Amino acid sequence: MARPLILTPENTLPEDGLAGTLIARIWLPGDLAGPVPVLLHEDGVFDLSPLSPTLAGLCELENLAMRVHDCRARRLCSVAELLANSGTERNTALPSLLAPADLQVIKAAGVTFAASMLERVIEERAGGDPQRAEEIRGQVRAVIGDNLRSVVPGSENAMRLKALLQEQGLWSQYLEVGIGPDAEVFTKAPVLAAVGSGMDIGIHPGSAWNNPEPEVVLVVNSRGQVLGATLGNDVNLRDFEGRSALLLSKAKDNNGSCAIGPFIRLFDQSFSIDDVRNAEVDLRVEGDEGFVLKGRSSMNQISRDPLDIVGQTLNANHQYPDGFLLYLGTLFAPTEDRDQPGNGFTHKLGDHVSISSRQLGALHNRVQHSSALAPWTFGLLAFIDNLARRQRV
Repeated sequence: MARPLILTPENTLPEDGLAGTLIARIWLPGDLAGPVPVLLHEDGVFDLSPLSPTLAGLCELENLAMRVHDCRARRLCSVAELLANSGTERNTALPSLLAPADLQVIKAAGVTFAASMLERVIEERAGGDPQRAEEIRGQVRAVIGDNLRSVVPGSENAMRLKALLQEQGLWSQYLEVGIGPDAEVFTKAPVLAAVGSGMDIGIHPGSAWNNPEPEVVLVVNSRGQVLGATLGNDVNLRDFEGRSALLLSKAKDNNGSCAIGPFIRLFDQSFSIDDVRNAEVDLRVEGDEGFVLKGRSSMNQISRDPLDIVGQTLNANHQYPDGFLLYLGTLFAPTEDRDQPGNGFTHKLGDHVSISSRQLGALHNRVQHSSALAPWTFGLLAFIDNLARRQRV
């Protein structure tokens, strides 16, 4: 039987506790059960639906951080009570955490760090075979090296490097988006499909080589204003994508493959975009057999500035009227052997995955097969119907 995940203030909140402006989304049970945006405050969890019944609507408000603190219309429970009921074993009669996103599109930027860019090249050349990856890893690094941090994407130096690699037969579509002018930005998951902290994440049962991707996720409204950030796990199937980049959607989008949370920290006097630029994101994977994997993604190593990636996502060519959440990519690419030498890392069922950052708290999930998770049924039609029923009362 899989070990349960248990959330507490100690393992979930930022280092400064509830000092920042933390907004979340919860399932509120009762006669009019449904998702509700809330403020997490030292005095408790407060209903923000008088401001807007959706998080996407909240993000369209001016002076959002000030307005949510002024609202606090109805206290629902304490933060400790909410977290205690937000692990993998939940009492459906009590409030519990959901992913802090509703109508926003969930986008993701890929190949934004030099180290992970090299791993994508290796995946491609290995054809998704983890046993070939270690040999190819050495060959690629012997020619390219692993210090591409100083290469500015789209610059003249980057284009000269591109020409050199093409001459040596080492050019790759991953290097194109890593050092070329155009960032890779794709849709990670359908609207309302993300899972929150304390929930199970899904790995496709046909995958034998996969990994977590610990990332900072920006929250952006329809006007392109970056309002704050949260944490995300861009669950990835390395064998599927390695076989063909055209399998990206199957590698990235399955039941439970998009985890976001535990809450959004809005920009205010205690937290800014510069804190995002310098964030350290830690990963810990604990297996039932005692295996432990640790990793870190340092945002100051990113090849593209976060605001540049936002600008490449929302612009004159593409609008998002309900806003979007944007995964910024990761420096972390696990190469540590878990079982057989040379096979690298892959998940096992029951793994506990924790992604944490000093100012953003911690996101906790447990690994299961996507096919074994409860089917995703609460989509846009169900959400609209739910909002309409609650509005009529």
